[in-house]
Amino acid sequence: MSGPSGIALSARQISKVVDGPDGRLTILDGIALEVAQGESLAIVGSSGSGKTTLLGLLAGLDRPSAGSVTLAGTCLDALDEEARAGLRRRLVGFVFQSFHLLPALSAEENVMLPLELEGRADARERAAEALARVGLGARRHHRPHQLSGGEQQRVALARAFVHGPAILFADEPTGNLDPRTGAAVGDLLFALNREHATTLVLVTHDGALAARCARRLALRDGRIDGAAA
Repeated sequence: MSGPSGIALSARQISKVVDGPDGRLTILDGIALEVAQGESLAIVGSSGSGKTTLLGLLAGLDRPSAGSVTLAGTCLDALDEEARAGLRRRLVGFVFQSFHLLPALSAEENVMLPLELEGRADARERAAEALARVGLGARRHHRPHQLSGGEQQRVALARAFVHGPAILFADEPTGNLDPRTGAAVGDLLFALNREHATTLVLVTHDGALAARCARRLALRDGRIDGAAA
């Protein structure tokens, strides 16, 4: 799903300013970007450059101090938190560095969550299929602590894609994994993204992972460092 012009996501001069013990701190300053439907964009930059903050604003997890974000044709400024959450449930998938699996639930139950929130009667069946696609069909009843880091991230990928999101936000998806496991998870991420024709916005320190995206956008001190390549 996208806006009428085929733009999945746009930001218009967004800034984020917070009050700290030493006064006001500008985390992001005048960011403008567009991501086309089906495009993949890597957001790169050093720690503290504002990458994760930008991702949160683009996904509607937080509000900008100034500027506006439009997600799948809907201006987020006009929505309250409940409406933004509903939009994310329908259209957005997330993959985080720390997996964010619920420890008391099995792999299958974790993957079922987005479907259950939608009231899907086939949630268990679709979750089992999604886990089989990421190679974990035989471990669907295991809880997160019984799985390796790579397996946990594959569960997170299955959960992110199970409801067919229009846009996937990935924040350092290989950051907690060793290089070999990270490369395998990266392969799976891009394979699933192609299969679902999903728009991908990826925050990463991994240059090899960023290079697999169609475009790169570099941040420095809260601003875009040159044109997106």
